[in-house]
Amino acid sequence: DLAKRIGDFSGKFHLHIVDFTEIQLELNDKVPANMLTVIMRRMMMRIADQLAAKRNINCLITGESLGQVASQTVNALMCTNHVAVRPVFRPLIGLDKNETIAIAKNIDTYETSILPYDDCCTVFVAKHPKIHPSFLDCEQAEKDLELDDLVKQGLEKIETIIV
Repeated sequence: DLAKRIGDFSGKFHLHIVDFTEIQLELNDKVPANMLTVIMRRMMMRIADQLAAKRNINCLITGESLGQVASQTVNALMCTNHVAVRPVFRPLIGLDKNETIAIAKNIDTYETSILPYDDCCTVFVAKHPKIHPSFLDCEQAEKDLELDDLVKQGLEKIETIIV
């Protein structure tokens, strides 16, 4: 529903849905709890970047807004960007929560966006996430992971919907 409504404003686009559950479970087992969210975001960015390479897509676009949650601090965003080759555009980066809500209401997506839904960032949320991770923190947190295998696993389980 949200994707279709956004498509009414943006024009036709491809929505790529990755089955991330098995990857999340492995990350949850092997990554320190305080680093889990940023490491999940890095893994998502790796998968998105590889998918973009395969599909000849030149950039990645996210809906992140600076400082809204622990994974959206400047340090966390730098750590996330670090694993992508393509530029990452964040059109909402400077908007605060109220401005984002106003846009959602204006394009009639707000009511759908606030419906209860367990996503990967709410199910596997750390009680005390590291707010200012460094590259070294991330590398240490990922040391026991087979990153290439996890990316490959994510790329094998993608559903693409034309919206």
